[in-house]
Amino acid sequence: MTKDWTKLYKKHKGQWVALLNDENTVVSSGKTAKEAAGKAKDKGFHHVFLTRIPDELLSFVGFSR
Repeated sequence: MTKDWTKLYKKHKGQWVALLNDENTVVSSGKTAKEAAGKAKDKGFHHVFLTRIPDELLSFVGFSR
């Protein structure tokens, strides 16, 4: 299933975010993955999904021969 991260992008572009297992709920964010994970751990969340929200959205079309 696809995720709509439009709101995540608007609020956290260029940052690392720590998400709950639903991959929508932001627990923390930071300039680095280590910072985002550390903030999540400080809040009591030890198992989070870390991802970086890009600075800008670009289209990608794959091609294979």
